[in-house]
Amino acid sequence: MRYEFHSGAEVCKLCKEEGITIADLMLRSEMEQSMRNEEEIIDEMMYNLSVMHQSIDMGLDESNRQHGMFTGGDAVKINKYADNANMGEGMAKIVAASMAVAETNAAMGKIVAAPTAGASGILPAILIECGRNQRGFDDEILCKGLFTAGAVGCIIAEKASIAGASGGCQAETGTAAAMGAAALAEMYGASPEEALSAAAIAIKNCLGLVCDPVAGLVECPCIKRNAIAASNAVLSCDLVLAGINSLIPFDEVVEAMGNVGRSMHSDLRETARGGLAATPTAKELVKKLYK
Repeated sequence: MRYEFHSGAEVCKLCKEEGITIADLMLRSEMEQSMRNEEEIIDEMMYNLSVMHQSIDMGLDESNRQHGMFTGGDAVKINKYADNANMGEGMAKIVAASMAVAETNAAMGKIVAAPTAGASGILPAILIECGRNQRGFDDEILCKGLFTAGAVGCIIAEKASIAGASGGCQAETGTAAAMGAAALAEMYGASPEEALSAAAIAIKNCLGLVCDPVAGLVECPCIKRNAIAASNAVLSCDLVLAGINSLIPFDEVVEAMGNVGRSMHSDLRETARGGLAATPTAKELVKKLYK
């Protein structure tokens, strides 16, 4: 039995035939392709989980004085505000965790690129803050969530893009939101079809989002987009768990995402020549930065 897949439809077919989850399928596929055993691969995923946790802690540490060029300390602010947040304390803490990782990245700290450094805060926030801290999922379940997320990321990388330079921010934070939504849904016991529906909804919610980093740095507006994408992932999962599925199938959503990315003007694909990067304030910040 080969566990190779290239689409959501193939994932669902293989999972149904074998009576397994997306996480199980991804693990078997990785074993097949890498020629490593299950223990080695799971150990690597557990290490990734530990780095995710550490990157959240670093970004939420008030004594940590490391900052990026334009940012630092915002994750701490929203974390302190969580009790009063209109979005609710739980969601505010998920947002804070996502921003904490993105700020850690801006300060040259260690992160897990999931799928990229610019979108590195979303999956950790979903797994660690939402999954472990708020829902009590153990590391074994979180590890399975990583495998589920990996399967979704692999399909999007092959069929569309996970790079802002080729697909806009929809390809980075959008992919990360899709990965997080699918992972969270499957951790809750959703079927492969439901998990992929959650991923599809997450992508649809940010289809066409441009990549316009001020001064070419992965800080503004990237860090706040991590916050929005983390919220998007949770919402997309909840919609599916409530019985509300994506009208457009996952594979067609990914295809649309690829088409939209290719149709974007180059100024809107991480070149820092368009969007927010081209505003007067952004240009003044660039002048100050290079002085």
